[in-house]
Amino acid sequence: MAEQLRDNGHTINGSTTTKDKLQVLNGKNIRPFYLNLSPSLNSDHDSAFWDANLLILNIPPNHESSDPCAYHSKQVREVIRQATRSSIENIIFISSTSVYPPQSGIVAEVDAVADKAASETGNALLKAENMLLEQSSFETLVLRFGGLYGYDRHPIHYLAGGTNLENGNAPVNLIHRDDGIGVISSAIQQSVSNGIFNVVSDGHPPRNMYYPAAAEVLGYPAPSFKQEEDNSRDKHKIVSNSKLKHQLGYNFKFPNPMDF
Repeated sequence: MAEQLRDNGHTINGSTTTKDKLQVLNGKNIRPFYLNLSPSLNSDHDSAFWDANLLILNIPPNHESSDPCAYHSKQVREVIRQATRSSIENIIFISSTSVYPPQSGIVAEVDAVADKAASETGNALLKAENMLLEQSSFETLVLRFGGLYGYDRHPIHYLAGGTNLENGNAPVNLIHRDDGIGVISSAIQQSVSNGIFNVVSDGHPPRNMYYPAAAEVLGYPAPSFKQEEDNSRDKHKIVSNSKLKHQLGYNFKFPNPMDF
C-alpha cells in the first residue's frame, strides 16, 4: 500500500514494530519509524511520524493478551491521543468482517452489534471502530476486510491436507490483496473520508469448492470436508459489498476468488 501511494506522488511515513525493517522501508523511499503499541506507545518513538494529514491504521487485536478487547482499546486510545495532537485530519481504519454476529444470510454494514461479534477479536475491532468514529478532531473511514489472499498469503496454508473438515457448504468472504489496496486507493482519490464499508469480493463459493481448487493450483494436498445437506449453505453468512460498489463505485480486479 505504501509503495503504491509513494508511486502516486504521496510522501509516506511508514511504521514498523521491528527495528530490522527500518532499513527496508528506507530503501523503498518510505520514511521509516519504529512504533510499538504495547499497549502504550514506545517512549523513544519519533513524533515526526504523526506529521501527516492521513493515517492508515491497521493494528489487529493481540490474541496473546488475556483480555484482547481491553488491550486493543488501550492501543487505539493511544493512537487517538497522538492523532488529536497532530496535523492528522483523516484516519482509514482497517477492520474486519469478524465484527458481525454468527447469524445466517446476507449481512450489511448496519448488522454489526456491540459485544455480539462471532469472536472476541471481532468485539475488539468493533469497539475500536466506535472509538474512532466518535472523535471530532478527525474523520474516520472504516474498511471491514474479508479474509485476505494473494501472492504469499493464502488461507489454504491452514487447511491443506485436512480431513473431515466442518462447514464445507459455508461461503467464503475473501478479498484479494490487489483489491484491498485498490479500495483504499480509490477512497483516497475520491476523498471519501468517513463511513463504513465491507471490503469483500463479489463471489462467495463454498469452502468445499474453493479450497480444494486452491490447493490444486498452489500445489498443496487437497483438504476434504464432511458431507452436509445441500441446504446447509443457507445457514451461513454472506458479507455484502453492495454499499462499496454503489457508493464508492469500485470495480474488482478479482471479483470472484475462483478467478484467482
